[in-house]
Amino acid sequence: MLYRNLTEKLWKDLKINDHICPICDLELFLDLHCETNNNDHHTSQISVNQLIVRRGQPFNITLKMAKPFNPDSDQLTMKVVTGKYPSEERGTMSRFGVPDKVELSPCAIAVWKAELQKNSLPETGMLALTITPPAHAPVGEYKLSAGLKAEENELAELFVLFNPWCSEDWVFLPNEAERQEYVMNQHGIIYKGSDQYIHGLSWDFGQFEEDMVQICLKLLDLSRKHKRDPADDVSARCNPIYVGRVVTNMVNKEDANDGVLVGNWSDDYSRGFPPTHWSGSYDILKQWYTTSFKRVSYGQCWVFAGIMCSVMRLLGIPCRVVTNFQSAHDSNANLTIDKYYGDFLVRPKETDERVWNFHVWVEGWMRRPDLAEDGRYDGWQALDGTPQELSEISAILKGDVHLKYDVLFVSAEVNADVVSWLVNGSKVEMFSDTKSVGQHISTKAVGSNERVDITNTYKHTEGGLSQQTESFQFIPVKLFTLVMLVNQNTAGMTITFESTPVNGQDVKMKLVLRNEGSSARTLSIGVSVQAMTYTGRLKENIKNEVIEKELLPGNGDSFGVICFTFACKCCGNQVSKSLFVFFLRLFKISSLFQVPDEARVDQKMTFKVDFKNPVNETLTGCTLTVSGTGLVQSEEIIKYVGKCTLLVDFDCASFRDIKKINYKNLKNILVNSTPLPIAGRSKRN
Repeated sequence: MLYRNLTEKLWKDLKINDHICPICDLELFLDLHCETNNNDHHTSQISVNQLIVRRGQPFNITLKMAKPFNPDSDQLTMKVVTGKYPSEERGTMSRFGVPDKVELSPCAIAVWKAELQKNSLPETGMLALTITPPAHAPVGEYKLSAGLKAEENELAELFVLFNPWCSEDWVFLPNEAERQEYVMNQHGIIYKGSDQYIHGLSWDFGQFEEDMVQICLKLLDLSRKHKRDPADDVSARCNPIYVGRVVTNMVNKEDANDGVLVGNWSDDYSRGFPPTHWSGSYDILKQWYTTSFKRVSYGQCWVFAGIMCSVMRLLGIPCRVVTNFQSAHDSNANLTIDKYYGDFLVRPKETDERVWNFHVWVEGWMRRPDLAEDGRYDGWQALDGTPQELSEISAILKGDVHLKYDVLFVSAEVNADVVSWLVNGSKVEMFSDTKSVGQHISTKAVGSNERVDITNTYKHTEGGLSQQTESFQFIPVKLFTLVMLVNQNTAGMTITFESTPVNGQDVKMKLVLRNEGSSARTLSIGVSVQAMTYTGRLKENIKNEVIEKELLPGNGDSFGVICFTFACKCCGNQVSKSLFVFFLRLFKISSLFQVPDEARVDQKMTFKVDFKNPVNETLTGCTLTVSGTGLVQSEEIIKYVGKCTLLVDFDCASFRDIKKINYKNLKNILVNSTPLPIAGRSKRN
C-alpha cells in the first residue's frame, strides 16, 4: 500500500508542514524544512516556501518511508541535477546516498554528501538527513530525486547559491559586517556629480524581492554563452569569475543578446524612461521578466551598475557599487587622453577619447587563482557594464596591465594623462595633466550611509588627494565648460565670482591678471563656452569671445569675463599657455520629506513632500513616484525586520527626477498585501 494512505494520526506524528511533497511511485514523503534551512542559509528574506541553500553548507530534510529502513542492508540513493544536460563529469549531476556506497563515475566532480542524523528512527522509516552540496557546485536550480536500490523518483526542487559564509567558497568574505553590507543589504548609495561636488543617489537593490531568484537565473539562461553551449555554461556556473562576466554582459542589451537594459546617452527618451527616472533595480528586472524579456529603456552607467549589484548579491557574490570621478575613456590603449582646441578654443573634432565627470561600475569579491596561485589578486574585482570585462583591482594598483580581461582599460580610467593640444595649421602641446584623472573613487561605507574613498586601492597617491566633499541635491541639467587661453605668460592669474551663483540669474566671473615682468605685455584671451554631457561629449557651442588687453610691468588689472545663467564651480591650472577649464555645477534645491514615526500593518501610511519651485516659471508635466523595498508592496505579504528606505522622485518637463529619501525601522511589521495609496506613479499637473 502506498504511503499516501497514511492515517491521520500518523500524519500528526510526522509533524510535517505545508511543504510536504508526496511521491506516488515511492513509499516515502519529504519535508524540506524550508523556513529553518533558509534562515540558516541567510535566504529567508527571499522565501520561506522554496528551499534556497548556499553551497558548502549542510541543510536538513526528513524522509518518511512506509517500511523500516536498515542501513546495513538497504541503500537509499539520491540524485541532484541542474540544467538540461546533467553530467557527473561536468559537476551538474551528483549521485549520493545513505549509506555512502553509491557508485560514482570515475570522473565525477562536485559530489554531494548525505548523512543520517542521530535523531533518525530508521526502524520506523523516519530518516532525518543532512545533505551538503560541495563548495564548488554550480549555482542554479536543482531537482532532487531519491529511491531505494536503483529506483529513483523526483522529490523536490531547490536552489543553490554562492556562499560568502563558507571558507572553501571562492566568494568567502571573512567579515560579518561586510557580508551584511555587500550581500544582505537591499539599499545602497550610488555616487554621482563631479570630483569637487559629490552627491549620493539612494538606490534600492531589492535583491530579495519576489521572483528575484527566477529572474536572475533566467538572465543567466538567456546569455550568449548558454545558447552556444548550455551544458558547458551550466557547468561553468561553479565559478564566480565566469558568472560575473555573464552578468556584466546581460545587464546591457545588445543586438546579440537578450539583455535587460538599453543604454541611451542622447536627449531623446521618448520610447522609454530617462536614466534618471530609475530609483532601484527591481522595477527594471521585473519589467524585463514579465514582458517576455523585452528590453527596458533606458539606462546609463549608474543604472547598469545598480542592476549588476542586485543580481550579484542575490546570487551570493559580495558586491558594491563604485564611482570614479574624472574617469578617462581611452580608446587606443595608450593611457593618454588627447584633447584638441582650434581657433577661439573650439575643439575642431570629436574623438572617442574623453574624460567623464564620473563613471560607475561594480566590484565583486572573489578569489582569482586564474591570475596567481598565491592569492595576490584575490579580493575586489572590477566589473564594468560598458567594456563588459572584469579587472582585478590589485593588478590595476600594481600596474600589471598585461593580465587578461580589461585591466588596461580600467587602468586608463583611473590613471590616464590628459594632453591638451592647440591645432592651428600645426599641433602644439599646451598642457599635460598627469593628476586629474581618477579622483575620489567612492563607495558606500559598511554599516552606514557615509562615503568611503577607495582611490588608494586603484592608484598610488599623486601628491595627495583632497578629501573635501559636499552633499548636494541636484537638478540634472546639462553641464557646460568654459575654456580660457591666454597666449602670453603672466606672473599671476586668478578667477573669482562676483556673486554667489543662483539659478535664473547671471553668474559673473572676474579674471584677475598681474604682470610682474619688466616690460608691457599684450594679452589675447580667448573664451569659449560649450555645452557638454557628463560623459565629456560636446553638444553645442554657446559663446566664443576674444579679449585683447595690455598689461604694463608691475601692474594688474581685472575685468568681467563672461555672464551666463547657470551655477558654476571653478578650478584652474596655471601654465605657460594659461589654459583654464571650468565646469558648471548644478544648483542645490529645497525640499522636505516627512514620514510618520511608525508604520503598522493594514493601515495607510501618510507622508508629506514639500518642494519649492526654484525657477521663475510654471512647472508642467509633474509626476511623483514612490518606491521602497519592504514599504511599498503590491503582491504578497513579506516580513521585514530592520531599516527600510522610502524614496520619492519628483519629475517635470523643466528638470528631471529630483529624489528624496527617508528611513523607516520596521520591527516585525508585516507590509500589507493591499497596494498602498502611495505606491506607483501618480501625476499632478
